[in-house]
Amino acid sequence: MPQRTVNIFRAADDISGILKQAMKDSGLRGKERIFVKPNLSHPEYVAGVVTDPALTFELVGLLRDGAEEVIVGESDGFNYPCRLAFEKTGMAAAVKRAGGTVVNLSEDKIVKVTFRGGSAVKQLFLPKTLLDADSVVDLPLMKTHEFMLYSGAIKNLFGCVPSNRRIYLHPYLPEVFYRLYTLLKPQLTVMDARVGIEGNGPTKGKPVKMDLILTSNCALATDVVSTKIMRLNWKETYLHYIAKRTGFSEDAVSVQGLRVADVARKFESPRIDLPVKAQMEIYKHEFLTKLFFCSFGVVKLFQKVTSAYRGSALQTA
Repeated sequence: MPQRTVNIFRAADDISGILKQAMKDSGLRGKERIFVKPNLSHPEYVAGVVTDPALTFELVGLLRDGAEEVIVGESDGFNYPCRLAFEKTGMAAAVKRAGGTVVNLSEDKIVKVTFRGGSAVKQLFLPKTLLDADSVVDLPLMKTHEFMLYSGAIKNLFGCVPSNRRIYLHPYLPEVFYRLYTLLKPQLTVMDARVGIEGNGPTKGKPVKMDLILTSNCALATDVVSTKIMRLNWKETYLHYIAKRTGFSEDAVSVQGLRVADVARKFESPRIDLPVKAQMEIYKHEFLTKLFFCSFGVVKLFQKVTSAYRGSALQTA
């Protein structure tokens, strides 16, 4: 594998130039079919929570200049269809204007991918469109996560699992992430960190103005550098599991552009209150996870109880 390189840029600089250089360094030119994975973890556009359609437009246009087909794909959320997110965020219109196409992976043909070894994850069902692509481009965001501390490039690949019940895989997430990372091998990662999310991310946290863009040829290296910028300990996250499985060493990562020390800012960690603790305990067990998420009504009820609990906690604080 070529040397893992992560470039850190000020977003105030020429974003178009940053993307052009990333495209040049990636070796993607000449690929016939490129799959792009944005983060559409919310049905409406919120800076730092959802991948910026304007940035996606720029990148898809650049990719389209050298590729026969550029496909931007996402899967249905647990409580909203991907089609709605594509439309309401403006992502579908941006991709179409740039000459690309959007695909709801939850409506795609499914291929069973079987893994050897003694892990708990024996197989994954993945979209044929994704597996048929010549290369994958990852468009993550810089966020904390209330159940996993950190959410970034590799976590973004989880949305490639087309079932909106992929939450059933939570008891095995480190292994699932490892499988997705090593199977899909994103050739280019562009992390839009102009706005990050701290606290109880990835969707309910607080926005943090960082004004950064990270580009890399390695999703894992991107995540490790990202956590360092956020002053989080990556070895306390699922990234450590993936690093051990792949023989990754942070000393082998070349950081170019701005220095981590010059752009680092301490992100507020998630607040692990009783509702979060309860869900984290549920996620440890496959049966409990399936029971809890068996219907949207059960989840809505839990959300109402959580809101009431947190409202009461604020009043007594």
